Amino acid sequence: MESFPSTKPSSSSYSIFVAQFFLFLVCATQAIKTPFHPRDVLPLLPKEVSWPVLDYLNGAVDLLPTFVGAASSPENTAVWKGACFYENEAWMEFHNKTGSQFGGGTLHLKISKAHSWTCMDLYLFATPYRVTWDYYFVSREHTLEFEEWEGRAEYEYVKNKGVSIFLMQAGMLGTLSALWDVFPLFTNTKWGENSNLAFLKKHMGANFEARPLPWVTNITVDEIHSGDFLAISKIRGRWGGFETLEKWVSGAYAGHSAVCLRDSEGKLWVGESGHENEEGEDVVAILPWEEWWEFELNEDDSNPHIALLPLRPEIRAKFNETAAWEYALSMDGQPYGYHNLIFSWIDTINGNFPPPLDAHLVASVMTIWSQMQPTYAANMWNEALNKRLGTEGLDLPAIIVESEKRGSSFGDLLTIPEQDDWLYSDGKSTSCVAFILEMYKEAGLFDPYSSDIQVTEFTIKDAYSLNFFESNASRLPSWCNDGDDVKLPFCQIKGQYRMELPEYNTMAPYPHMNERCPSLPPDYFRPQDC
Repeated sequence: MESFPSTKPSSSSYSIFVAQFFLFLVCATQAIKTPFHPRDVLPLLPKEVSWPVLDYLNGAVDLLPTFVGAASSPENTAVWKGACFYENEAWMEFHNKTGSQFGGGTLHLKISKAHSWTCMDLYLFATPYRVTWDYYFVSREHTLEFEEWEGRAEYEYVKNKGVSIFLMQAGMLGTLSALWDVFPLFTNTKWGENSNLAFLKKHMGANFEARPLPWVTNITVDEIHSGDFLAISKIRGRWGGFETLEKWVSGAYAGHSAVCLRDSEGKLWVGESGHENEEGEDVVAILPWEEWWEFELNEDDSNPHIALLPLRPEIRAKFNETAAWEYALSMDGQPYGYHNLIFSWIDTINGNFPPPLDAHLVASVMTIWSQMQPTYAANMWNEALNKRLGTEGLDLPAIIVESEKRGSSFGDLLTIPEQDDWLYSDGKSTSCVAFILEMYKEAGLFDPYSSDIQVTEFTIKDAYSLNFFESNASRLPSWCNDGDDVKLPFCQIKGQYRMELPEYNTMAPYPHMNERCPSLPPDYFRPQDC
């Protein structure tokens, strides 16, 4: 007997309808004040209704606070519009209730004009010496006590620069939703992998088109040469999450890299900064190809996608293999270049921070991290910032204060170009891509501009954009893109999804290359000769 479709909606279609209707309510109430805002009661709804709405309204980026002002005195108030309360002002009142040398202070916050009766605003408050937080859901004057300043430096800083105020734009519920979006980026699960793909599609416009099987190329290594570049993209687990955020802020469509080298007997090796040794340390390593490839095929649980970028013949002929090996062996076993990792990304005051990121927020994140992991923080940025100031041994608060004393700012300090010849406490510092490009530099590929180019300023995108690579498809290895109906200009040798490398092989070297380049998503516009 022929059956007729039921007129009763399924539970899933009903949930979709309710979610869509709820979104309509959210939009309809944006312009008027109501006793409650629909978004504020989302926790009371079934998760099949609330989570689709949250996904629409909030994303992982909403986890980032927005700098709204700094409060230093009653004569210098901060004024801003909040997410819940539309009229806000703050000022600092200094006092000495503890009888200490420099006293403390009371931060006054006057908040009003809530858009609904059930919303709230969530804030972070920071100086170079501390970070705290609070939330407000009542229109009135509130206070936040700083019982005692850490010393003269914090007192002078707050007196002159104020306490920085950051608003969580998404509010309490949106922030929790954003945490839910960020958490899976770092999980070694299919959920985590899908979350990384979704983030990069949403915020970078990446495609991740599926490739036909086989997803691993049957390589003959005799067609791989010294200097050939390996671009690697990891999409799950700890490194997958880190690389996703790195790609977003820098515009690179790969998050790791390595380089091929042949020795005098013709044996193929891979040079890699960021290899984990037996002690669990990330170091520079020179590995036999077979060992490196076996690990990527069978042990790397980050689902790496790998592309081989062969040098073109005239560049390969220029490549000084002896000088390249001398450099590689001098770096073998050295620590990974954490010291200058972030500085290849930050070139400008405002052009490298996707909103709501800015130099104020970077300073606050560094402050929090310095309190939680002081040794790690010193390794990540303190030494590098001291070099930019020409000082030694200053901790982060002292660095921020010193830069302000010199009439500059912390934002200006971050943009000072890294120098390839800087020597850190544990030796020369090279990230994965800096190690490769230093090798290229030693091998003569940047001549005649080598002395005027700092390769520690290059991101992975900057590296694969160099016009060093093969542009004639007929000269690519015979197995290049074997089995794929789309012929890429490079050789993808592993991965379920087709790799993209925008601006691949397009840029000739020039003096002071990549020292002043913006990188704002989603377009990542790059001026000529920056």
